[in-house]
Amino acid sequence: MIRRSPPARLTRRLRAAKEPIASPDSARANGQRAVFFDRDGTLNEEIGHVLDPQDFRVYPFAARAVRLVNQAGLLAIVVTNQSGVGRGLFAESAVRRVHRQLTRRIEAGGGRLDAIFYCPHHPEALVERYRVACSCRKPAPGLLEAAATQFGIDLTKSFVVGDRFVDITAGRRVGARSVLVLTGVGRKELEDEESNGIAQPDHVAENVYEAVRWVLGNLGNRK
Repeated sequence: MIRRSPPARLTRRLRAAKEPIASPDSARANGQRAVFFDRDGTLNEEIGHVLDPQDFRVYPFAARAVRLVNQAGLLAIVVTNQSGVGRGLFAESAVRRVHRQLTRRIEAGGGRLDAIFYCPHHPEALVERYRVACSCRKPAPGLLEAAATQFGIDLTKSFVVGDRFVDITAGRRVGARSVLVLTGVGRKELEDEESNGIAQPDHVAENVYEAVRWVLGNLGNRK
């Protein structure tokens, strides 16, 4: 399913935005674990705002990474900021088209995304209805919390994988462990002096496939 997670006053619009990807029936048990993937720079190439789905390029190793998560019995969920909607660059329908393309590419490689949650808001959005200081724009943890509510996920036993420190911070805020990948802007983020003093990842990996290998090797470990 494709969902966006707005503040409470926009929940009706959220329900209208979802699209089914896979049945969540098998994931409703309490204490379910998940791997939360950032989108741009993590599963697909970072090109800025994706204005045309034809420009969307999924990394060749992304499907393998998701497939490993599936095989391990964890949920594979995408959580992504898409402020281009609020900035008036594209409509939510364009986001959903890209996400259908992402889903197909992952499935073609043998993987399955259980859900995609996205935030279209920005506090300085040009489109008024998206001009919200929301709880779902990372580094706020709202997308993770919405997924946890929907699927019965234990966030403290889950993992967040992304190429930005906002992903790491969002994970830290809900007690999840995190991996920073060096694709996208990850290497620059890691080298940036401004990253000093903010939430640090539990691990740094070359790409999302290596990140998942680390996750699966550390399921039983907890600092």
